[in-house]
Amino acid sequence: MYKTFNKNAQRKHRHVRVRAKINGTSSCPRVSIFRSNKFIYASLIDDDKSITLAASSSAKLQLDNPSNCEAAKSVGLDLAKKAKDLKLSKVVFDRSGYLYHGQVKAVAEGLREGGLIF
Repeated sequence: MYKTFNKNAQRKHRHVRVRAKINGTSSCPRVSIFRSNKFIYASLIDDDKSITLAASSSAKLQLDNPSNCEAAKSVGLDLAKKAKDLKLSKVVFDRSGYLYHGQVKAVAEGLREGGLIF
């Protein structure tokens, strides 16, 4: 009868609403964020061709503490470096329904520090 409070379902609902408005292309791909309990992941996605151009995660970087803001910033810097190797400078930031706060904000700052524009 009553719906239970489900934080992840609410996040997915926000994500669907945001994804209706933004789209990544070959020249301006979408940066998608995913946070698990242990790691943070970021991917460059071309929605026109439905392919992932580059990805980075705190799991692959093998950091001492993979779930803090410093780890998230290094994920952003790593993804920005990979984007520069692909000769990309403009991206669209997709926070995937997460609040622009903490780790998500740190990834964005790392991307901007690495030279990406969004």
